Amino acid sequence: MDADLIVQILFAAIKTGTPLLLIALGEVICEKSGILNLGQEGMMLMGAVVGFIAAFSTGNAGFGVLAAMLMGSFMSLIFAVLVLQLGANQVATGLALTIFGTGLSAFIGSEFVGNTVQGFQPIAIPLLATIPYLGDILFKHDILVYLSFGLPITIAFVANRTRIGLILKAVGENPHAANAIGIKVLKVRYLAILFGGAMTGLAGSYMSLVYTPMWAENMTAGRGWIALALVVFASWRVGRIMLGAYLFGFASIMHLVLQGLGVDISSNLLAMMPYVATVIVMVVISADQFKEKLLAPRSLGKPFDPRDMA
Repeated sequence: MDADLIVQILFAAIKTGTPLLLIALGEVICEKSGILNLGQEGMMLMGAVVGFIAAFSTGNAGFGVLAAMLMGSFMSLIFAVLVLQLGANQVATGLALTIFGTGLSAFIGSEFVGNTVQGFQPIAIPLLATIPYLGDILFKHDILVYLSFGLPITIAFVANRTRIGLILKAVGENPHAANAIGIKVLKVRYLAILFGGAMTGLAGSYMSLVYTPMWAENMTAGRGWIALALVVFASWRVGRIMLGAYLFGFASIMHLVLQGLGVDISSNLLAMMPYVATVIVMVVISADQFKEKLLAPRSLGKPFDPRDMA
């Protein structure tokens, strides 16, 4: 395997891993507040279709990204109202949101199937792009990939080094204790859920405006589920999510790489590996003892009512 091929593989792994990274960054903040949102796939599809329609109608990809983020936030607001105000089960509500988003995205995007848009184009960063090998891997991407490079650092700093991060952790670990010292638990969880929705919408817009600048039904291909597993793989630590996203991205393209190298292994078998890993992780974390070992927020998935006694 020559150096040029390795560079192309790593470049593709970053592109493939970027939507996973964006979703996971939003989901980890959501889960740190104690909320498990399994509606990522549906929200991502809605972000993808709304972002595409907005960009296609206006000719402005930036407007498409904004519309996708607003749609993601709106979908997450529906989830927030159901689980925070009405006390609905988080798992069931998230699954319902995925089913709803999948069907609605197919319906509203039916007239746009097969159309294309002029999405974000690669931007070579002066000087840095000329660095041998490294420049081709890191500094010839589009603006959303560059944004994804900076987001983990910013979110990690906020989560680990600021008062906002301490409040978020307190709410996720023991919402009753946080409520007792005056923290508005529901407000914090609302904001965390909305942030997660905006990030998921952003990931959806990446799929329809950059990765494949067109709209097709179910184009996210289960990436929302993979991102949920990615958060667990990273032990709810923002710093590890970036590496995990690119590893998942690499695993997702391995069947294409090995096919190109002439390896005699079923491409279907290799293509399913990221999803098999996702199922295994979701089964493992269903046991409480594994949640503790993986540093999961103690109140993750548990309802909170401020009227209850600690």
